[in-house]
This record gives sequence, C-alpha cells and structure tokens, in this order.
Amino acid sequence: MLWKLDGLSEYDVRRPLTSTGTNLLGLVKHLSLWESGYFGEVFDRPFPEPLPRWDDAEARGADMWATEHETREQITDRYRRVWEHSDATITPLAIDSPGYVPWWPRPNVMLFNILVHTLTETSRHAGHADILREHLDGSTGTAAEYAITNRDAAFLQAQHAKIERAAEAAADATPDRIGC
Repeated sequence: MLWKLDGLSEYDVRRPLTSTGTNLLGLVKHLSLWESGYFGEVFDRPFPEPLPRWDDAEARGADMWATEHETREQITDRYRRVWEHSDATITPLAIDSPGYVPWWPRPNVMLFNILVHTLTETSRHAGHADILREHLDGSTGTAAEYAITNRDAAFLQAQHAKIERAAEAAADATPDRIGC
C-alpha cells in the first residue's frame, strides 16, 4: 500500500478520485485504524495510541481521508506502528485464540477469522489503490520494484482503443437484455 504513495505530490495522495472521495492516503489511514482495532481491541491488546473508536458515530467515514492537519508522515508512520503492534499480537497467539469483535453480528471469533478478514480487506483496498495510482500517473504493479511506469503514451492509447473497439463490438452483437 505505501509504495502507491511514492513519488506523488501531497495533493495527488489526498485528492478524491471517485464520487465517494476515495483517495490513496485515505486508504492507508483506513487500513491502519481498522487493523489496529482488529489486532488490538479484539484480542484485548489495545493499540497504545489514541484513535477514533469504531462506535463513534460522529467520526464515521473520517478514516477514509486525511485532513489538512494530518501529515502523510503521521499516517504512514502510524501504519508501520500498527504493523508492529499487529505482529506483537499475532506472533504469540495460537490460530484458534479467541477474540471478540463487538461490531460484528457474531462477535466471538478466532485469530484465524481476523487474519482472513484483514487480509481480504487489505487486498480489496490494495486493488483500489492500484486503480487510483494508475489513474494518477499510469503506474501499475504490486510492489515498487515491479512497477510498470512511464509507458509510452501511444501504446496506452492504442491499448485503450483496442479494448474500446472490443467492448463496442460485443455490445453491438449482444441483444439488450434490460427489462427481459
């Protein structure tokens, strides 16, 4: 997630790129706050820094974007500290260690459930970050060392046009099924 911020301006990491305001720095902030809860509060090992609570209705949604008073460094450094805290929770526990997620309908869980949930959530938001970063500067890839950057504009335009032609041809060849 963090490499998706590399080389981008302060504006580009914060700017809303979807109708709901999704942005790269907000995704990192969101993941850090929720991971701190899942591997903290759920296993009675609260993260040692003050963070918004999951049940604070006024703070709902504030984890998805950074205010002008929050720095990129504050958010990314907290994400790294959350990793350390999560590791300190995961390492000593057995995979079937019990936890309690008060915001879930079935709150009694095992470490395994939280590992799968957190991995799924991180993967989902990493996919969002991939698309946002590609939208910003064309960079794609799962890690900085494998990033594909600075593709030739002519190649990208040709690729886009080829895919657009295929979509149009498929639409023309397929009867409209709306209302069937």
